[in-house]
Formats: sequence, C-alpha cells, structure tokens
Amino acid sequence: MRSPFRAIIITGASSGLGAALAKAYAAPQTVLGLLGRDRQRLADTARACEAQGAETRTATIEVEDAAAMTSWLMEFDRAHPVDLLVANAGTSAGPEPESPSEGVETAARQIRVNLIGTINTVEPLLPALCARRHGRVAIIASIAAFRGLPDSPGYCASKAGLRAYAEALRPRLARFGVGMTIVCPGFFDSPMTNRFDGPTPFVISAETAARVVKRGLDRGRRRVAFPWPLVFGLKFCDVAPAFIGDAILRHYRFHIRPGWSE
Repeated sequence: MRSPFRAIIITGASSGLGAALAKAYAAPQTVLGLLGRDRQRLADTARACEAQGAETRTATIEVEDAAAMTSWLMEFDRAHPVDLLVANAGTSAGPEPESPSEGVETAARQIRVNLIGTINTVEPLLPALCARRHGRVAIIASIAAFRGLPDSPGYCASKAGLRAYAEALRPRLARFGVGMTIVCPGFFDSPMTNRFDGPTPFVISAETAARVVKRGLDRGRRRVAFPWPLVFGLKFCDVAPAFIGDAILRHYRFHIRPGWSE
C-alpha cells in the first residue's frame, strides 16, 4: 500500500532508524527533507532514496541550534508543505561502570539533543500544519521512556520527557486535524546500539524497525512501541512497588561507550 505522505522531513537521517525510514518512504512523487550530522552518510542516504525515485533536500544542522532549524524547516515547508515530520535525531551516554553519576555535561547534552532538539524540530512547523489541518508528527523516543535504567539516567530522562511532550501535544493537535505518534522502540542495529556493551534482547535490523514504525504512521496510530516483552517488562517495573522494580533492574547492567549517535 502506498504511503499517504508525500512531503516528509526526517531528522537523524544519516544512519540507523532515520536512514532506514527515509529509504522506506522513498518513492516517486515524494519529497524527503533529510537532516543529519554526518555529511557523507547523509549524502549516501539521499542517493539511495533518489535511486528509488524520491526527490531529496538535505542539510547538516545541529538540532540544538533553534534558529538554524527554524529557518531550514520553514523554507522547506514553504516549497513542499510537510505532511509527515519525524523527529528522530538523538544521542546516548551513561556513567562509567564504577562512577556514581555521569556528570552534569553528559546528562545535559542528552537533554539538549534528544529533548530540546526535538522541540526545536517540532515547534516551528506546528502553526503551518495546524493551519492546513493536515499532517502527522512522529516523535522517536525509546522503551527507556517507560522506566529509568540505572546505567543511562540522562538518556532515560530525555526519552521520558519526549514521551510526555508527545502525549501532551497529541490531544491538543487533534483539535486542528494534526496527528501525533509517539514511537518507543527497543534495540535495533544502529551506531547507538554498536556503542552499547551489554545484553540487547530482541534486537532487530534497522530496516525491520523502520517497517514497524512506517506501518504505524501510515495507519495513524497514536502509539508504536516494540518489542512487547520489553515494553511489558519496563511498564511492570514502573507500576510495581519501587523496591521490586529496582531489584529487577539492578541486575540489568550495561555500559554505553562514548560517541555520537543518531
């Protein structure tokens, strides 16, 4: 079935889920606005999309740069009225194994990129989307949004913030005919997962994850979360008495090696 979307913006499109989603949506009569930090990988994504018949516009912009994001997003929207916006760019980090904390800058950077960067992506286009009374916004969070994990406190905080932000916006935007989907995926192949030292249960390919997400967006689903065993487990740890959830998660140990992820 052909996607209902024709003008699509995806952040974090140079690798991982963003790149896979761009390729999944690439088709004739579709315009893709692709943003990422790695110029070469972003160009590779664009070429792959163009080979499938899509038209592309690319930019390497830091999502923390609100002014630059607003300028590019509005320019794209004037030329190609957006009907799907996917806020996907993100990064991850965590404390060193023997450290009690990850430090102010490490935690704050994840908040700036994952949460504030998403706000910088979404807010500029909301007036235009709502004026047209058409379109959908997708915010890519994580199953980590359901319960904080001891080895990634800043990351979990940023993703929980994304989930709350999307859930709050959804009924507000619905009054203007604009849909909102919050996506909470588990593990899939990506630069972020490659920096993850620890168990990655139910890991899938980025292409498989993109198919699941695309199906949910095309059908207008309000929430897309997978795989269900991890979703259920983390939700249980959240609603169970705190000492039970803490005891369960205390045994799930991992370390995120330093680096950037999208």
